[in-house]
Amino acid sequence: MENMVNVFLFGKRYEVPASLTIMKAMEYAGYQLVRGCGCRNGFCGACATIYRVKGDRELKVCLACQTQVEDNMYVATLPFFPLIKQVYDMDAIKPEQAVMMQLYPEIYSCIGCNACTKSCTQGLNVMQYIAYAQRGDFAKCAEESFDCVMCGVCSSRCPAGISHPQVAMLARRLNGKYLAPKCDHLAQRVKEIKNGDFNELLENLMGKPIEEIKELYNHREIEK
Repeated sequence: MENMVNVFLFGKRYEVPASLTIMKAMEYAGYQLVRGCGCRNGFCGACATIYRVKGDRELKVCLACQTQVEDNMYVATLPFFPLIKQVYDMDAIKPEQAVMMQLYPEIYSCIGCNACTKSCTQGLNVMQYIAYAQRGDFAKCAEESFDCVMCGVCSSRCPAGISHPQVAMLARRLNGKYLAPKCDHLAQRVKEIKNGDFNELLENLMGKPIEEIKELYNHREIEK
């Protein structure tokens, strides 16, 4: 038989296979997940979870879809965290330091506690990208925050009430629109798609068996 472990889901003990993720363990235990499950593969950030293992005082955070259960793990999922999401017109704002002061002034109340970084489910240096945003260095903020899945755990731990994921999103938008080099061949490809140049190719692909599609993918020509 497969190795089984004890996990405590919302205060109730269940015996589940040790190979499962927290999310799959919940379903194994009989929970029907209708919220907080999203993509189920570790990219959407919907399944923010806190847990503690018996005998360990540290409270840990993770994404339930990509974290394996441990014996005597006590689990509780986080509800949706209400981040501050400002409304702005990308054509009206510019990549200047003042834009952060106008839209997200709370970032200048950061006390440097680093709780955001310690709690990040992606292991990002959250406090560092907020520091870049404070200085108006949007390119570095965009790069440092690129793997953010906007789960909101960092903001739930922040005493200054900073909405880190939304600050990072603004920085990435500013970087993409104003600072990053223009990609001419991407614009050309988008034009080709709009013109329907690939419709026949896509229809042919959709009619092929899955194994043939895999074979075509594995031997495709990769642009250098």
